[in-house]
Amino acid sequence: MESDVLAAVRRELLQNIDEKTRESAQRFFKEEVKFYGVKSALVKKIGTKYFREIKDRDKKEIFSLCENLLQANFNEEAFIAFEWSYSLHSQFVPEDFAVFERWVDLYVDNWAKCDTLCNHTIGSFVEMYPEFISNLAVWARAENRWLRRASAVTLILPARKGLFLKEVFGISDILLTDKDDMVQKGYGWLLKEASKKHSAEVFDYVMKWKAKMPRTALRYAIEKMPAEMRKKAMER
Repeated sequence: MESDVLAAVRRELLQNIDEKTRESAQRFFKEEVKFYGVKSALVKKIGTKYFREIKDRDKKEIFSLCENLLQANFNEEAFIAFEWSYSLHSQFVPEDFAVFERWVDLYVDNWAKCDTLCNHTIGSFVEMYPEFISNLAVWARAENRWLRRASAVTLILPARKGLFLKEVFGISDILLTDKDDMVQKGYGWLLKEASKKHSAEVFDYVMKWKAKMPRTALRYAIEKMPAEMRKKAMER
């Protein structure tokens, strides 16, 4: 049964539909995506407002509300679900990994859902429990393209801080010749973030593998490097 808080969330989303937003949203996705058409700043506001009503509930109950939102398959509801789960990050325990893995596998069906869940909720989780990074290597070999992208984008915020460089390269090794452009962009983005603190190491990695690396991944990886390095990396 739909809880009062979820009914209220959905009512507010319906009241704030903007046709222009709905029409333009689809342009960013190759796959068919379900949108109400609510501006993202407003979605965030609605999520924050109703989180205040549920924040003192048991984590398991909040995760259950998140799952209900995810089942509806609207991008806005998924965004709220992932904001709520991230808001609980101080309460994460190792057993939560199974929940997050299921969410990626069952409910993530586009890059926006993937990145919102992985950058914040799962990224925070692996910083707290680095022993789970080995599970990301399993995701990197999955059939599900979103699990493969998730293996890379989960490490983006830690990599930006200079963390887990060895693991960043390990995941990139597995994804190196992946044919899926969403996966290529995912690990290319990861290497780009890692290069902010480890420019020389990432450059060496790119130079070592550039003959095998798809151009999409390569371009993402070197985007923040000095012009001279970028030029060298792009040479055939």
